[in-house]
Amino acid sequence: MSSSSQKEIRTLKDFLDETEINLLECKVCFEKYSHQQRTRPRNLPCGHIMCQDCVSSLCNPGNSKLECPFCRKGCRKSETSVCLPVLHLLEIIGRMVPDPPERRLTDWKSNQVAKLNSARFKLSASFGGWGLLFNPTGIAFCSNTGCLLVAHDGKKRLSRFTKNGKLVQEIGEKDSSENGLVYAVSVAVTLDGFVAVTDAGDRSLKVYSQAGKCTLIVKKPFLLPWGVAINAENEVIISDPIAGSLILVAADFGQGGIKKTLNICSYLSQPKEIAVCQANGSVIVVEHLTKDNKNSSSTRIKILNNKMKLLKQIDSFSLSLFLPLDVHTSGVAFDQEGNILVADVNNRCIICLSKVEEGNVFKHIVASGLSYPVAIAVIEDGSIAVLDSGNHSVLVYSP
Repeated sequence: MSSSSQKEIRTLKDFLDETEINLLECKVCFEKYSHQQRTRPRNLPCGHIMCQDCVSSLCNPGNSKLECPFCRKGCRKSETSVCLPVLHLLEIIGRMVPDPPERRLTDWKSNQVAKLNSARFKLSASFGGWGLLFNPTGIAFCSNTGCLLVAHDGKKRLSRFTKNGKLVQEIGEKDSSENGLVYAVSVAVTLDGFVAVTDAGDRSLKVYSQAGKCTLIVKKPFLLPWGVAINAENEVIISDPIAGSLILVAADFGQGGIKKTLNICSYLSQPKEIAVCQANGSVIVVEHLTKDNKNSSSTRIKILNNKMKLLKQIDSFSLSLFLPLDVHTSGVAFDQEGNILVADVNNRCIICLSKVEEGNVFKHIVASGLSYPVAIAVIEDGSIAVLDSGNHSVLVYSP
């Protein structure tokens, strides 16, 4: 064993240095992994990892086959998948900053969480797990069928479940064909029952019928489509973190005809997760803010009215006053009463805030059984479905 492999890890700095060298850089080109398309980490079927650029460059000329440079096992480019654990590790390490003395109130804050952990919601069902869901990223409830749709990294990118967890349909092949999905990020269901999905792999919005047929693909003007939501006019609103904007798409989803695409909000800072209130048209958008040159990031929630005028802004610090750790928002939704639901990966909980006009008032927190909550869907009976990427599952909480 080499001296470098025998090196003891004595400090946090040693640990971070070793992690960066051994886990967070591509062992083919030695570029650091990131969320950018070209340096995004990819899993090969053999278990080895390399960046997107290296996967593409190792493909044989004229086809999509490649050979793993470490074990020589062959595979197709379409058989690789995004390595979400590495991306999650990048986010966690990027958020590691020393706590100032005045913020060291963990014990007191933990007691506050216990007080806020209301008995209003109880875990009523959980399903999925590795084998059914692979690194899930988005969830939506379909009122037309009473089912939940989950976007994930399996061979078929969209899975439809009953509220009790029975898998009833899989659509969206893991490829770049006309009916396929390369890397599904977020999913929403239109008022007439079509399924809208953002595909970061080929930077498009794709719409599917209930039968699983792709009826519409929109690529312009997106740079990186991410979050997706449906407004009361049955129009699709998509966030684009690279463009820093929200894009509205109006279309005939059945016939596949685009009526208009419109940039409705610009000058946002890496907007990702979004939600729309059906009652008044308010829009929640989560900005992911870079704090320094070490890629340390925080989140900020902006609430806009239906004319895209800013109504309220909520930063991580204000949400963190009653919680042990700084809040990092990974998912948002409006419940049926217009309250704001926030998924927080740092504190592993779902926070319920009061309506926009009532101020930032904590109503309750769902904290049981969550590992890495990334998205929320509100079910018609008042329950909420939480997508947990940490254990590849869906957890349903009922009032």
